[in-house]
Amino acid sequence: MATIRPFRGLRFNVDPNRLAKIVAPPYDVISPDQRDDLAKQDELNVVRLTLPEQNKDDRSKFVKYARSASQLEEWRRGGEIELEDQPAYYRYTQEFSVPGTNEVFERTKLVVTIKVEPYDKKVVLPHEQTFPKHKEDRMRILEATRSHLECIFGLYEDPNQSLHTLVTTAPGEELCDIVTTDDGIEHRFERITDPNAVQAITDAMAEKSVWIADGHHRYETALAFRENLGEKSGLIAEDFMMMALCSISDPGLVLLPTHRILKSMSITSSELKDRLSEQFEVRELTNRDLMGELQRIEKNGGRAFGIALPGGTGLLAEVKNLEALVNEMAGTGGEDLQRLDVSILHGFIFAKLLGLTGHDFFTYTRLEQEALDAVENGSPAAFLMNPPTVDDMRRIALGGDFMPQKSTYYYPKLLSGMVMWSLKDFEA
Repeated sequence: MATIRPFRGLRFNVDPNRLAKIVAPPYDVISPDQRDDLAKQDELNVVRLTLPEQNKDDRSKFVKYARSASQLEEWRRGGEIELEDQPAYYRYTQEFSVPGTNEVFERTKLVVTIKVEPYDKKVVLPHEQTFPKHKEDRMRILEATRSHLECIFGLYEDPNQSLHTLVTTAPGEELCDIVTTDDGIEHRFERITDPNAVQAITDAMAEKSVWIADGHHRYETALAFRENLGEKSGLIAEDFMMMALCSISDPGLVLLPTHRILKSMSITSSELKDRLSEQFEVRELTNRDLMGELQRIEKNGGRAFGIALPGGTGLLAEVKNLEALVNEMAGTGGEDLQRLDVSILHGFIFAKLLGLTGHDFFTYTRLEQEALDAVENGSPAAFLMNPPTVDDMRRIALGGDFMPQKSTYYYPKLLSGMVMWSLKDFEA
């Protein structure tokens, strides 16, 4: 099953107070404007590596990847980034509250290097679709830097929390003061080198499969990078990548919904209501009350969508008969996939009722208020959803199906820049 190893990480050698200006969210949630703002925060901000800038006078679009590699080496030579003196696992703990609530959670991950395996081996399992253009960009970064600059996020089954307990109780050395980011999330980072703890964790993970929670594109990139080398004797650096592992039973594992904001709609809200009424009980409700009602319906075992509309009043659409609706969709994939809210939204409401397919007719947001603001600023509608559960993801992955892109949003995201790993530092 999963083969994990401690590793010698690359870490920024700066004053702890400065680190908060150097770390950044993962590359794929950063807009161009956010990228520029982060780069201006500090000359060492990690986006200069993870999202290298394209200059107007670059000879080709690939020069920026060489710039990332050059910058990494420059910082290593200058001592701004240092190689840890011994292999370690890294315990990464985030303390946070969910937006819009006061409840405080704590989520603990173990940062490791993990052996990449083809999906058909059932060691590492996906749950979302990926797109080639995103993988090409990450392949260029990996080829140029020969480094894993960011962690991807993986989950493992742990029904009695035995491995979670091993991780949380292992003797650790705090590597920096708590980093508090602008969103109020506290990030703690510790090094685990105790031989007994390291061995116990390694042995326990050898019995586990891993589900990719976040980072499908980067995982598939690392897998293709390794497969391009063909057969090799023994373990090599390219066999591994960096991953943060979390127990599915961690009480701080939080999934948020990802709402869809339409760019245009060819029918009126009245016509939308009529089309929905065949398979849904539809009633009008103020936009600000939609999300609370969706959550109430889900807790009672129902399935519903909120459609925020301009003017402050939207529609609440509750599924009348889930089995009949799934049968009418006649979609592909297993029953677990077809019954998901996101599958119904895309496969039935968008495709069958509105004639909308693909990914260009809407934008995503995880923030309810952003969706509500959008319909008051030109969007014809925003579709609000409850999130899938972790068990939904697990069952769909085991069944060999793929959720639509951005079906899950694990909150909060992992920070990039806490630790990196270069293939040239691999120790066989």
